[in-house]
Amino acid sequence: MSRVGKKPVAVPSGVTASVDGQVVTVKGTKGELFFRVPEEVTVAMNDGAVTVTPRDQSKAARSRWGMSRAQVANLVEGVSKGFEKKLEINGVGYRAALAGKVLKLSLGYSHDIDYEIPSGITITVPRPTEVIVAGIDRQKVGQTAAEIRDYRGPEPYKGKGVKYAGEFIFRKEGKKK
Repeated sequence: MSRVGKKPVAVPSGVTASVDGQVVTVKGTKGELFFRVPEEVTVAMNDGAVTVTPRDQSKAARSRWGMSRAQVANLVEGVSKGFEKKLEINGVGYRAALAGKVLKLSLGYSHDIDYEIPSGITITVPRPTEVIVAGIDRQKVGQTAAEIRDYRGPEPYKGKGVKYAGEFIFRKEGKKK
């Protein structure tokens, strides 16, 4: 039994959810999202909550049960609160700046990196060493933050690079004389 899948997804006030066959559509103050539930799982609206149940006890149905419920919960949270990831930039001369729909990153290379901001994502730079990625789609926010981090991941000797806020970087000791 899926511990995650058993719980119904409560729909808060100000958010409307509708189930049309295998498609769950959620509308809220921040926007509208939808998710196509796999065929091995059934989804229904009951008492202002979305419930997800497997069609049978096959391994495929049970494995998609909890994932489908988590996806629906992410839709509801996304249209009501939204998601954000904070990135920190460490290193001498490493910085970020916003120029229209382009994030300009100086990360120690011979050239600046221009990152096109995808649609549905908002990026803010409160300080040159801090980048905040926000949006309503959890997958898009995480993917965008991972792509920015991937340009110069944190290295273990001096900790230079782009890292998530609160991420622990395992530090190594340098060479000894």
